[in-house]
Formats: sequence, C-alpha cells, structure tokens
Amino acid sequence: QVQVVESGGGLVQPGGSLRLSCVVSGSIFRFYDMGWYRQTPGKQRDLVAAITSGGSSNYADSVKGRFTISRDNTKNTVYLQMNSLKPEDTAVYYCNSGGVGGAWGQGTQVTVSS
Repeated sequence: QVQVVESGGGLVQPGGSLRLSCVVSGSIFRFYDMGWYRQTPGKQRDLVAAITSGGSSNYADSVKGRFTISRDNTKNTVYLQMNSLKPEDTAVYYCNSGGVGGAWGQGTQVTVSS
C-alpha cells in the first residue's frame, strides 16, 4: 500500500519562503510522476507543480518563477520550494504520486498572512 506524507506547511509572511516535503513509501518511487496540488475551501484541487520520473517539471502559471519542484529518488521524497509567497498562495497543499488516480497525502496547510 502506497503512503504519502507531506510536511513543512505553516504560517509565513508575504514575501517569505517555505519548503514542503513529501515522503512516499510502498512503491518504487523513482518510476512515478509526482505532483503538488492545492485547494482552498469551496474550490477544486488544482495542480501547482509536477515532476516526471525523468525529472522534467511543469508549473501553474501563477507560481512560475517563484516555486520549484524537485525530487530525491534516494530518499523517496519530492520537495516544493516556495519563494516570494503571496496571500493568494494560502491553501492546503497535497502531494500526489502517480497521477490523479494515484495516491494522495493528507495535506499540509500553508497560510501566507501578515
């Protein structure tokens, strides 16, 4: 059974930075595409950033140039470095392994506020 566990969320001031981590167990991590999504109350869960098993990445337009997704296959971990955070980045961030039909974490809250 695949388990996905996120960490690293919290409260940060506008312009600040956070790094989210996601550890995956129970699967051959290096073979799977990984993604970070976010969701606010009453809205759908949207893709923020994704990275393929080969290391190619793509980003939502709203975070390009500010967020960076990376992976460490030796640690079964994917990261989301978030810089220049804005209040509109406030959301619950979810890690996904293997696409929308794959495994999801429980989410980690990111709040950007002064």
